[in-house]
Amino acid sequence: MLGFIGVGLAIGMAALGSALGQGNAAARAMEGIARQPEASGDIRTTLLLSLAFMEALTLFSFVIAILMWTKL
Repeated sequence: MLGFIGVGLAIGMAALGSALGQGNAAARAMEGIARQPEASGDIRTTLLLSLAFMEALTLFSFVIAILMWTKL
């Protein structure tokens, strides 16, 4: 029973952390583009790369949670 709670918490915390991180990164990127419009291309490229890494970490934690679930 506690294993199922652990799996739920793992998925929930990974999703929450990723959502907060992605929202913060997007907000800072928009602020940077507003301050320096000529650097928007570089900022956008860096933002998309960092969002992909954040999403990959979320997917890795989802896979780990599934592996935990199958071991119960």
